[in-house]
Amino acid sequence: MIQKQSSMNKYFVVITNLLRERQSFLEEIHEKIRLQNKIVSLLVCSSLFFAIYGAIIGAYHSWMQALSSAVKLPALYLITLLICLPTLYFANIIFGDKRTFAQYFALVLTAVSVTSVLLFSFAPITLFFMLSTGNYQFLILLNVIIFAATGFIGISSLYKAAKVILEQDGENSTTRNKILRSWLFLYAFVGSQLGWTLRPFFGTPTSPFTLFREREGNFYLSIFQSLAHLLGFS
Repeated sequence: MIQKQSSMNKYFVVITNLLRERQSFLEEIHEKIRLQNKIVSLLVCSSLFFAIYGAIIGAYHSWMQALSSAVKLPALYLITLLICLPTLYFANIIFGDKRTFAQYFALVLTAVSVTSVLLFSFAPITLFFMLSTGNYQFLILLNVIIFAATGFIGISSLYKAAKVILEQDGENSTTRNKILRSWLFLYAFVGSQLGWTLRPFFGTPTSPFTLFREREGNFYLSIFQSLAHLLGFS
């Protein structure tokens, strides 16, 4: 038990260093210092934070949904990363980049970890509204806003981190910047659609528990319908 607690503390030290000492953390990624330790620590901590938030929103429906969402929310971010990361890596390799796949993995994980920490910080707010209101559409829209805001901050942090690393290499490539911006758009698009595919995370209160729903419509149409319902247009 003590050994497990010690291991978890080591993981949390890494993510704390990322949040408090961003510049030195990025420099270590650039210099390939303890890359494996960083990757494992960020994966463990971000997965834990996502799982906790997933369990909270899933508990709105049932304990089964809470368990399902605790697994699906970390999977959402990790699968999105695995789908999109090769595109970023090989696109930069073509234009002469020398960084390893592990360096890119660690770099993108910094953004995922920032997002997970922010989501975890919003957990008490989400829990408060879940306990104080039973309006399903409101809770859905509230969480869309939370996920969008935390995701935007995470993506912004990745963009700034990538620019820092380019500057450390003495690079100021317009092409590289365009690749990064295009990839960030791709990452957000894939993530939102994958989240729609993996739904439900909340679970409709009047429906029985289902692990996955039928693939119909898309994420953006669903948000429009929820907003229309909340405003009384449907």
